Amino acid sequence: MSFLVNTASNQNSKPTTQLRHDWSIDEVNELFTLPFNDLMFQAQMVHRQHFDPNQVQVSTLLSIKTGACPEDCKYCPQSARYDTGLEKERLMEVEKVIQRAQEAKAAGSTRFCMGAAWRNPRDKDMPYVTEMVKEVKKLGLETCMTLGMLSRAQALSLKQAGLDYYNHNLDTSPEFYGDIITTRTYQDRLNTLDNVRDAGMNVCSGGIVGMGETSSDRSGLLVQLANLEHHPESVPINMLVKVEGTPMESVEDLDYFEFIRTIAIARIMMPKSYVRLSAGREAMNEQMQAMCFMAGANSIFYGCKLLTTSNPETHEDVMLFRKLGINSKQTREYSDEAHEAALIEEIEDKTLNEIFYDASTKKADKASV
Repeated sequence: MSFLVNTASNQNSKPTTQLRHDWSIDEVNELFTLPFNDLMFQAQMVHRQHFDPNQVQVSTLLSIKTGACPEDCKYCPQSARYDTGLEKERLMEVEKVIQRAQEAKAAGSTRFCMGAAWRNPRDKDMPYVTEMVKEVKKLGLETCMTLGMLSRAQALSLKQAGLDYYNHNLDTSPEFYGDIITTRTYQDRLNTLDNVRDAGMNVCSGGIVGMGETSSDRSGLLVQLANLEHHPESVPINMLVKVEGTPMESVEDLDYFEFIRTIAIARIMMPKSYVRLSAGREAMNEQMQAMCFMAGANSIFYGCKLLTTSNPETHEDVMLFRKLGINSKQTREYSDEAHEAALIEEIEDKTLNEIFYDASTKKADKASV
């Protein structure tokens, strides 16, 4: 493969990083079999050609409508088909969303993502979600939403409201997809990505690993993403978080090195995309997260919750960034007052039932983004 460097013979060579949209499964499978150090070297070289290696984009994700989703995604506690102890909630009020966005900006986030557990938004809900977009934009934040499948008209409506990114994951390879979801097709997902792209928005699309898929399935997911006409601007790589009550609660754990390899190969295949270290971070120690950043991950979510998924506390991420020298200007400006406010806010989230559930009385539940 022409983009590979013989690291043993020429440490100063640079890999070829032209954008490609013609990857084959065999090529990607070959990347998965590289010695780990060689793969990491390749990914880091590609990463440094397009990004500052010590800068990580920070987003905050808020569930604006939780639970009662009619889909049967086997990993998801928000499906109405599974008993995971999750209480359904109505669409959040615009004012509360804006309050959360203000808090996210104060904590250092640059993008605010809003997710709703829908198969697709209903027309009567669109005025509320477009108003959320408009108000969050006024705060100077980038905006992202994940609302399920979108029609062409709905995508245009969100674009006109100012939405910057739309998230719609492919989840896994086409071959393994039917083992995970039956209520919407792979083509349904691709159609939504087409509608988002045609409307002029940035695409956020990735998948979940550790669902019992093969290494070739992980290659297949990355091939689908990298062979789109335009690479997604943001590629979230989720590690499955097993939730009691879902069909995947007992699936075998994925080896952590295989997860890091997936991050590195996503970086090599999509050199200019932000690769987001997404769900599953709570189970990763600092050393594993540092390896993911070295592999090319350069986006994370701040905050103690991803939709319904546990996530490292904001102050833990700030401390890790300080240790690694990541976002040094931003972490210096994260004042003691802001740190204290973030901690108080996280405590309130766990003890009050104004927006999220009371974690002391209900089952902890998890999902992916």
